[in-house]
Amino acid sequence: MMRGMARSMRSTDLPKGLRKGTVRRVFTFSRRHRPRLIIFLLLTVVSAVLGVTSPLLAGKVVDAIVGRDDVSVVVWLAVGIAALAIMGAVLGVAERWQSARIGEGLIYDLRRAVFEHVQRMPVAFFTRTRTGALVSRLNNDVMGAQRAFTSTLSGLVSNVIGLVLSLGVMMTLSWQVTLLALILLPVFVLPARRVGRHMADLQRESSTLNASMTTQMTERFSAPGATLVKLFGRPDVEAVEFGERAGRVRDIGVRTAMAARWFMTSLQLVSALAQALVYGLGGYLALKGDLAPGTVVALALLLTRLYGPLTALANVRVDVMTALVSFERVFEVLDLPPMISEKPNPRTVPPGAVSVEFDSVRFAYPAADKVSLASLEEVAVLDQRGGEEVLHGVSFVAEPGAMIALVGSSGAGKSTIASLVPRLYDIDSGAVRLSGVDVRDLSFDALRDTVGVVTQDGHLFHDTIRANLAYAAPDASDAEIMSALRQARLGKLIDSLPDGLETVVGERGYRLSGGERQRLTIARLLLAQPRVVILDEATAHLDSESEVAVQEALATALEGRTAIVIAHRLSTIRAADQILVVEAGQIVERGSHDELLARDGRYADLYRTQFAEQDAVA
Repeated sequence: MMRGMARSMRSTDLPKGLRKGTVRRVFTFSRRHRPRLIIFLLLTVVSAVLGVTSPLLAGKVVDAIVGRDDVSVVVWLAVGIAALAIMGAVLGVAERWQSARIGEGLIYDLRRAVFEHVQRMPVAFFTRTRTGALVSRLNNDVMGAQRAFTSTLSGLVSNVIGLVLSLGVMMTLSWQVTLLALILLPVFVLPARRVGRHMADLQRESSTLNASMTTQMTERFSAPGATLVKLFGRPDVEAVEFGERAGRVRDIGVRTAMAARWFMTSLQLVSALAQALVYGLGGYLALKGDLAPGTVVALALLLTRLYGPLTALANVRVDVMTALVSFERVFEVLDLPPMISEKPNPRTVPPGAVSVEFDSVRFAYPAADKVSLASLEEVAVLDQRGGEEVLHGVSFVAEPGAMIALVGSSGAGKSTIASLVPRLYDIDSGAVRLSGVDVRDLSFDALRDTVGVVTQDGHLFHDTIRANLAYAAPDASDAEIMSALRQARLGKLIDSLPDGLETVVGERGYRLSGGERQRLTIARLLLAQPRVVILDEATAHLDSESEVAVQEALATALEGRTAIVIAHRLSTIRAADQILVVEAGQIVERGSHDELLARDGRYADLYRTQFAEQDAVA
């Protein structure tokens, strides 16, 4: 049955631009729900049979009345009709329960698959994708598919069966009346195909407009976005822009509603005209004695079960076509392959202190078409730039327990080098190794357990302090969490908070100061206990007092660990065992602080321009 439904959606019926195979993929998600589908189909068949039986009993009641039969006959027929109604109601509830479980189960599977897939996408995907567009894709589109699929599954199957049964019974009662009633059938079929495609196109446009509106809300309602609007924005202009987007969503909603209303009104009118024809011809045949009066009534009632399912099926077709657009937009995300994958039999990092080695590493950021979708970036065509090499044969070794500092001009490639260690990107040639093992051969769990990163922004989730720290170590006890906080010089702060570890830090941790946020990320790092630490300008935007506290916390975090540090602060640079000067994607100098100063090269220039004043103060 399900395969037949899929086959009935021929490629010529699909809305313009809808990819072939979408219907098949939708039904692929139903495989594990087949037992429920079988039960549902059995309930639907029984319900459809009861629905056809009731009009026949009603016709017999009319014949009994006209024929002056015994009162008991009418009473028992009425009891039979009532019993059928009760049974139909119970079966209807059972059908709806099964269809809801099937539909919601399918959507659960879809949502789970999409979420897991997005989690595997590379960082480049998130740096290009507009968050609001992605949230809309995983929320509005999935919900649209959910509503259409769950509400139409039972109707689609039951109406098909009811239509076949009603037509068969009507043909046995009077083939002349039945054929006359079917004269208007093409009026149902042709508009259904046209309107189905038109409604799908409207749904696609509506989804795009909703994503645009959601994007603006997501960006403006975040703490950094709201701050930017307060400082530099123009609230009136923002309101006008949002109003324009919301207006387009409103207009497309009106167009969709009116298209559906006109369609349904036309179908209801055709159904009414067909019923008039049945009463006319049936009455004529009854007056001639060719039909019993009860048969005319039964035919009229059955006609509602003929054109009723036809009307519902035509509407179901519109809903299904609309749902296919929503499913396709979700499948579009699922079809974007993750650039970074784990090998079938991944390795682990050898125990003990870890060395970090870059061996002739060359790297270019991936082009947009490799990691993104135009619809998620809300552009007509993806940016064609990308693929240009930014690292050119980078080689160095950080011995176990050593600190390597990366310095250089902005855009020289320092952060790019650091991002290759935890495998946020894959290199194009060469190798990045941890204790002699290529990071591409390691399992994702091994990488996460081995490498810890403290970034410049110190990102935190809108959750409690405990939850943010436990994200790195879910099994950590309160004692371990407090120990990490004290090592990060946050013990006094936690003790002063009324809710302690249950204090909610706010979106991105904005309820805390910059220094407190940064130390909290260091505490999270300490709790994770990685053997390799990467600091990407962790103190770049802190005041002197906060910097001192963070530096003390970092000293604890780096103790006994291999570290790669990107920083402009003199104290961090001088503490390094080796300093690498990066320019234009290459290491142009390497050595200790004193050695590089004595060489009077690029590092000496950076020292004089960036660090001389701090050194004088020191």
